[in-house]
Amino acid sequence: MLNIKILGSGCANCKRVEAATRKVVEELNLEAEIEKVTDMKEIMKWPILSTPGLVINNTVVSSGRIPSEAEIASWLKQA
Repeated sequence: MLNIKILGSGCANCKRVEAATRKVVEELNLEAEIEKVTDMKEIMKWPILSTPGLVINNTVVSSGRIPSEAEIASWLKQA
């Protein structure tokens, strides 16, 4: 099972990353645990400079932007 974290305060961009990630997980029929991390102390533990951040299996794959669904799919397939 994949472990996915969405790092962000809950802003519109963070919600878009979460929605896109959930859509791709469903389309690929993957088993994944998706966790929203909104606590700034917890977010600061990750090596990102800006949110939203996307972490797959404890590896930061994106930060500070909204990745495309194709990018997310590629990262999930590699994980």
